[in-house]
Amino acid sequence: MVVPLAPAGALDGVRVLDATQMLAGPLAATRLGDLGADVIKLESPHGGEFNRTHGFDGIRLHGEMTTFLAVNRNKRSLAVDLKHPEASEVVVDLVRSADVFIQNFRHGTAERLGVGYEQLREINPRLVYCSISGYGSFGPYRDRPGQDLVVQGYSGSMFSVGSADDDPEPGALWAADVMTGYQAAIGILAALTARERLGVGQKVEVDMLSIVLDAQLQELVTYLNTGRQPERSAEPSAHAFIPAPYGVYRTRDGWLTLAMTPLDALGEVLNDDWLRSLSDYNDGHTHRDEVYRHIRHAFEHETTAHWLARCDEVNVWAGPVHDYAGVANDPHVVETGMLVEQPFGENGDTVRTVRPPLRMSATPPTIRRGAPILGADTDSILADLGWTRARIAEAAATGVLGVASSAFAEA
Repeated sequence: MVVPLAPAGALDGVRVLDATQMLAGPLAATRLGDLGADVIKLESPHGGEFNRTHGFDGIRLHGEMTTFLAVNRNKRSLAVDLKHPEASEVVVDLVRSADVFIQNFRHGTAERLGVGYEQLREINPRLVYCSISGYGSFGPYRDRPGQDLVVQGYSGSMFSVGSADDDPEPGALWAADVMTGYQAAIGILAALTARERLGVGQKVEVDMLSIVLDAQLQELVTYLNTGRQPERSAEPSAHAFIPAPYGVYRTRDGWLTLAMTPLDALGEVLNDDWLRSLSDYNDGHTHRDEVYRHIRHAFEHETTAHWLARCDEVNVWAGPVHDYAGVANDPHVVETGMLVEQPFGENGDTVRTVRPPLRMSATPPTIRRGAPILGADTDSILADLGWTRARIAEAAATGVLGVASSAFAEA
C-alpha cells in the first residue's frame, strides 16, 4: 500500500534559521515548521541548546530531554559553534539561502557573534529577522534576562487572582513564553507577506513584557482611563474584575469551574431561592464575598459529572478540573485527535505529543519529522549549500561544526 504524501504546508519553500533556546523562540520556529517551513536549528556542538541538557527533573525519552522533544519537532539540527572565528563562512552560506532568522540572545550577543540584524541584512536584504527578548532592545531593563515568572511579576497580573490575604498568584501555563512565541510567529508571517510587496525583509522585535501587557488590554484600559484597579475579595476568586461565582469549587470526587454565570441561573442548578433572586449582572460584584461564602461548599455532596449535567441543562458555563491523566482521557481530546505520535530518530521510535493546534483546509499543518538529534543534519544541510564532504569533515575537525552522521564524520 502506498501512503499518500501529505499536502505541502502553507510555508512550503520558506527556510527558517532557528538560533533560539528554551521556550518562546523554539515554539515560534516549531509553529512555522508545522506550517511547512524548512526549519534549521542552529546549535552549539558542545551540548546543543539549553533544553537538551536542562529539563523537568532530568526526565529523558530516547536519550533526549522531554522538554526539548516537545518544542523542536519539524526541524533539522545543524551543530555550529557561532563563537568560533571560522563560523562566519557557515553563517554566510546559510543566510544567503534563508528567508527567516530567529534569535533570542541577550541584548548585544547577536552582534558580537556576527548575526545581528544589520550584519545579516548585508548578506541577504530579503531576510526577515526576528529578535525575541524579555524587555526589548532599549530601556533600562534591556540587559535583563526574560523569564516567564519574572515577567508575570512585572505585568501586574498576579494581583488579579485569589483572595485579599493571599500572596501574589502566578499562573502555571508559561503563558508569557507561549504568547511571545505565537506573537513572534505572527510578526514573521506579516513580514514575509510585506516582503512580497516591498521586495526586502525587515526586523521584527518581540519582547515578553509587551506581550503580557497586551494580553491584559481589558484590565489596563479600565485602569488607565478610570483609575480602577482589580480588588481581590475576602473570599478566593479566579479574577478580581469578574463577578462571583467565577472560580473553582470542590465536588464529591473532584473540582468544578464556573465561569461568567448569571446568579439566578446558578440558583436553578443548586435549587437555591436566594441565588434565584440575584438577577442583576452586577449582583455578582455587589454581593461578591457573600456569594462565594454561600456556595463555597455547595457542590461537595455530588460528583463533578452530576454538576456538569445540571449546568448543561440550564446553560451555565462550567467544566471539570483535569490533571494530565484526565486531559489525556478526556472524550473530546480523544475523539478530536489532539494527542498524536511524532517520529524520533531512524529506528521507528515515536514520542506522544500534542498536534498542531491550527486546522487549514488546503495546507494543513503536519508533523513531518520529530525533534532532531544534535548535529544530525549538519552534513546534509551544508551539502545542499554546495559544501563538499571533505570541507564538512575539515570544519568538524576544527570544532566549527558538529556532525552526527557517521558517513560524513568518517570522510
